[in-house]
Amino acid sequence: MSANLVFIPFPIVSHLAAAKPFDHSPQHETTDGHEDHFPEELGVPSYVYFTSSAMSLQLFFHLQTLKDDHNHDFVEFKDSDFETTVPGYINPVPARVWSVAVFEEDIGFSGLIRKFREAKGIMVNTFLEFEHEVIKSLCNDEKIPPVYPIGPILQDGQQHTDQNEKKHEEIINTGCFGENQVKEIVVALEQSRTRFLWSLRKPPPKEKVEFAGECENPGEVLPKGFLERTVGFGKVIGWAPQLAVLAHPAIGGFVSHCGWNSILESVWSGVSIATWPLGAKQQANAFELVKEFNMTVEIKMDIRRIVMWLWVQRQ
Repeated sequence: MSANLVFIPFPIVSHLAAAKPFDHSPQHETTDGHEDHFPEELGVPSYVYFTSSAMSLQLFFHLQTLKDDHNHDFVEFKDSDFETTVPGYINPVPARVWSVAVFEEDIGFSGLIRKFREAKGIMVNTFLEFEHEVIKSLCNDEKIPPVYPIGPILQDGQQHTDQNEKKHEEIINTGCFGENQVKEIVVALEQSRTRFLWSLRKPPPKEKVEFAGECENPGEVLPKGFLERTVGFGKVIGWAPQLAVLAHPAIGGFVSHCGWNSILESVWSGVSIATWPLGAKQQANAFELVKEFNMTVEIKMDIRRIVMWLWVQRQ
């Protein structure tokens, strides 16, 4: 059967990626979120592949309904204490965890979600046992196409099978931070002497939409002597094969920005998460783990949006 697939990481236009055709048949079409319509008139059914969580999908549908049916202006809710009750959620969802796409009118958030409703079905990178209630809620909504949980879809990781190896409380940190935050992390790690593997990334230039870069020489951005003082219990690296590392039995915890793939990899590997969301969909994902599932530790920030080393030491 010919089909049209729409690959949606999350509804921000700059992140929409077109999928490649499965074969060379001219009837086999793929598209992305920039398309003005789905090719129903051609007799080609359309399916959405949503690569984030079912809870995010339900939140997007709910917010689109609030905007279209109840004339809500989401710009008014930005940086406010507004909360909304979403089907399938246990707790009201605060505006502070919504995706930035909701507040940016030029992105066309509502129009994109309306297109989702025209699809023949929506495939979500999740699994029923993990998000049972919200998946059930989505499937019971007659205004939403059939939802198919087809995850977890993970990159192949090298599984470590030595179960006799001692498990340490090691922490992985895969973030990119400003100079002040790096200093706080450094002090916390030295004071606590917690065994750690720190995947340090270089933040993108200010006012540029780019991915974090590789930190080729950690010694240039870390305080002098830190690498030497922690050589017995820690290691700072650049890029790391995350799933392979999480699968290692020595890993006892994962400090994560809460990208959906990272969450799935942690759950798949049975590794506890400390949530440290920075932006995009990460805030909503962290809310799901902390408030809805009560399965993670929330890292607290001060008024300057910095995690202080004293908090880490107390934990």
